[in-house]
Amino acid sequence: MINEFKDFIAKGNVMDMAVGIIIGAAFTAIVTSLVGDLINPIIGLVSGGVDFTNNYAVLAGEVPAGASLEAAREAGASVFAYGAFIMAVINFLIIAWVVFMLVKSVNRIKDAATPEEEPAPEEPKGPTTEELLAEIRDVLKAKA
Repeated sequence: MINEFKDFIAKGNVMDMAVGIIIGAAFTAIVTSLVGDLINPIIGLVSGGVDFTNNYAVLAGEVPAGASLEAAREAGASVFAYGAFIMAVINFLIIAWVVFMLVKSVNRIKDAATPEEEPAPEEPKGPTTEELLAEIRDVLKAKA
């Protein structure tokens, strides 16, 4: 069983997957910082500081007027946090767009670095079946 496990781990696709997960985790931190620290503030500046995070509806419980979502949750109220969901969707769309642009750029660079393959020269065509049969017929006639 240990040998089977070693064979499984040594397969290229498992190692590739492990490297992909590690790089993906590091890349997630970069993209999250890019969106949270650079893009969202610019969008907030352009949109007049619109932030839906603290928009919620109280389903049950007592919440002081004008309390933040965090304060409402700490008060033990049951809240429908639609604003946090809207911000999560907006952040997802921004992150998806950034990742798309990064992948597109990487693919463009990879395509530029890869030399174009020249088409293989065509091999000379040999005689057709009919031509071979005609040649065999002519050789047999000459021998007869």
